[in-house]
Amino acid sequence: MAEIITIARPYAKAVFELAVEKNELGKWADRLAEMAAIAENADMRAVMINPTMNDNSLAELFLSMVKSPIDDSAKNFIHVLIHNGRLGLLPQIHSMFVELKDAYEGIAEADVVSAFPISDAELSTLAATLEKHFKRKIKPAVHVDKELIGGVKVIVGDEVLDTSVRAQLQSMAVALQSSF
Repeated sequence: MAEIITIARPYAKAVFELAVEKNELGKWADRLAEMAAIAENADMRAVMINPTMNDNSLAELFLSMVKSPIDDSAKNFIHVLIHNGRLGLLPQIHSMFVELKDAYEGIAEADVVSAFPISDAELSTLAATLEKHFKRKIKPAVHVDKELIGGVKVIVGDEVLDTSVRAQLQSMAVALQSSF
């Protein structure tokens, strides 16, 4: 897996730099998401590894499947990927691009683990609180883990805020054990 990421990184950085230069971060994020979905399609994967398919035909077929407007830089990008045998890396390139875009825009993804489902209103309030704490925009993704008993555990990058009942009980247990 590390090898794939290593190979995809320069492509993601190149597209990111182009998007920043042209002030088209949102457009490229959407475009790459669509292209990644096409590249993940089983039928497209079969075509991509077909040795009888030449580069130009593959590029033409691939680009014909893209519904959003394609400019020359996007066409060139696809041609470069195909020429280098890297079209299958589009999902990883898209993922890395989004990470670069979020970092550039001061956005952090937060993995919110809750004992119970969180309503949209509660999530908005929690996101606002997290944005004040982390001093950046937060994109929350919620997961339910009934073992938490109550409360939430939030993971942003390498920082963890654990306000779950389970964590509090564990903390109390450690405190009680060390006092005897």
